[in-house]
Amino acid sequence: MIYLYGASGHAKVIIDILEKNGMPVSGLIDNNPDIKTLMGYTVESGIEEISQADYSVLISIGNNTVRKRVSESLSTRFINAIHPNAVLSDHISLGTGIAIMAGAVVNSDVTIGSHVILNTNCTVDHDCSIGDFVHISPNAALAGNVEVGEGSHVGISACVIQGVKIGRWATIGAGAVIIKDIPDYAVVVGNPGKIIKYNQPK
Repeated sequence: MIYLYGASGHAKVIIDILEKNGMPVSGLIDNNPDIKTLMGYTVESGIEEISQADYSVLISIGNNTVRKRVSESLSTRFINAIHPNAVLSDHISLGTGIAIMAGAVVNSDVTIGSHVILNTNCTVDHDCSIGDFVHISPNAALAGNVEVGEGSHVGISACVIQGVKIGRWATIGAGAVIIKDIPDYAVVVGNPGKIIKYNQPK
């Protein structure tokens, strides 16, 4: 049985991926009692039930911080959801709880941690390392040998040149062009990317 934790727009995309892969969804869990159904599936509120039962779970929450907190509260088996139109090299390493959307491309010798989101049409080139709880947004592009630390968010259509290291829990703004290393917690925007502030440590 497969349950999704989180009944939002992100969950809708994951439901579509699972359906296309012939993986039936048993239901969803969400803390909002006002949400009763999503795309025809029942939404429940019993996190304790899925922690104690033999269910497979995928956390369908886009926020990296919340996704980490939820993952740490569950003692269950996490699955991956990979769209059939994603292009993945046979020579990559995948963690668990990963969502990979349509059109995403992951090339050789890439390491992807757990609870990562690779969103629509993003590209991750050879020898990249993606930490746990990272979100690579639609149309973002990572060149070869890029490292993205835990919890960082690379915004829509951002570009990162080869060999750059992005620290932990950093935020790369939409359309930013990253040409040098980014420290932990930095918020970066523009072309070339400039630090405008820092996130609070998690």
